[in-house]
Amino acid sequence: MTVHFPFQNSYSALPDNFFARVAPTPVAAPRLIKLNRPLAVELGLDPDLLETPEGAEILAGKTVPAGADPIAMAYAGHQFGNFVPQLGDGRAILLGEVIDRGGLRRDIQLKGSGPTPFSRRGDGRAALGPVLREYIVSEAMYALGIPTTRSLAAVITGEHVLRETALPGAVLTRVASSHIRVGTFQFFAARRDTEAVRRLADHVIFRHYPDLLHAERPYHALLAGVVGRQAELIARWLLVGFIHGVMNTDNSSVSGETIDYGPCAFMDSYNPAQVFSSIDEMGRYAYANQPRIALWNLTRLAECLLPLFSDDQEKAVAEAQDILGAFGETFSTAYQTGLRKKIGLFRERNGDDALIQDLLDAMAKNQADFTLTFRKLGDAAGTADARAQFMDPTAFDEWAKRWHARTALEPQTATERQAAMNAVNPMFIPRNHRVEAVIQAAVNDDNYAPFEELVKVLAKPFDDQPDYAAYADPPLPDQRVLQTFCGT
Repeated sequence: MTVHFPFQNSYSALPDNFFARVAPTPVAAPRLIKLNRPLAVELGLDPDLLETPEGAEILAGKTVPAGADPIAMAYAGHQFGNFVPQLGDGRAILLGEVIDRGGLRRDIQLKGSGPTPFSRRGDGRAALGPVLREYIVSEAMYALGIPTTRSLAAVITGEHVLRETALPGAVLTRVASSHIRVGTFQFFAARRDTEAVRRLADHVIFRHYPDLLHAERPYHALLAGVVGRQAELIARWLLVGFIHGVMNTDNSSVSGETIDYGPCAFMDSYNPAQVFSSIDEMGRYAYANQPRIALWNLTRLAECLLPLFSDDQEKAVAEAQDILGAFGETFSTAYQTGLRKKIGLFRERNGDDALIQDLLDAMAKNQADFTLTFRKLGDAAGTADARAQFMDPTAFDEWAKRWHARTALEPQTATERQAAMNAVNPMFIPRNHRVEAVIQAAVNDDNYAPFEELVKVLAKPFDDQPDYAAYADPPLPDQRVLQTFCGT
């Protein structure tokens, strides 16, 4: 039987200046590393057929399936604050779109599938390590309940790519609600192509915000919708200690999904100024800067939409500023609500924000592990394990007295509070040292058993999983990963 993809390609039906038509470059000897079988079923695909040699060839870009309309999308972007008028998919090719079993339209894209007109002298390929990192972290984010692109498959190509050294080549099959970015709007706005901006905005509304189709001011409503989704997304990142690492406007999705897992990382010890990305030398995208940067990116989107707001520039700017002004409250509400849940508070009271901030300040001062402090705080055994995360446990003791007094004001039992806290405080995250160990086993020894086990553990981040308890442990001093690197 032939692998069938029921493609419906709406983006490639847009004008030709939205993309470049380009086929994936065939590879030598594709071999399937991992297929996300539940996601395949969700997409209406046959996982058994995808696991055949024919399926591996499609997932590696060696064979283009029937109905596909391969394109590389055009976009621009601010990279570390500097505007680049043309970026685009330099190593990714969108095969097409499918309607999943829930009725949602999803992109299927090959990442690392060869050069495109946007490659800027790059080879268009991906090394095995970044492919495994994106598979691990994007699927972990999904299991944590955070909007994200997904990973359908990872395939090794049988070829090497040259970076600092020769590395095994690989292709990731990425699934997204779409791959439309703030930078996609910037591409056309920079060319003063207002009609293209309008076409793109209409497409985004139809695809991601269909309830706005009949809005009185649809483009204003679109900006408000993207602002709301981004504000809530960034709050959810902070609540699990996630650092994107490269929040350029071309990595900011208008659908509200986390996209482009390059030098991303999860914090071990809590530090608001934490930076892992090797290319973020000034700390622009540090953990605590992410809300501010998200608003900065959204302001760039608003600039693109101004011509659709009004012919009166001053009026358009004022209207955009009013919409952008909602970001702070939306973010703060989502973030503070999430933090209250993390410490087991069911109702909001005066003084809660200060109580939470005092805990965070003590965690930062005492290098407490972010994930385990919150997880252990809710354990039935009491707070001894949370206390152990602090260099000076007495700093926790002082705070814990106030916390116990505060929780005593609510009617929930300790068991009810523990269950609620464990439902929002994960035990397992993709610890950087674990991810690096998995990558090294695969790259150096062609051993994917550690990868399989880590993916399995991270699929149930809120469960205790006693057999895999070591995966919850922070790194030892000699295991700490201090820098992460971009996949290109």
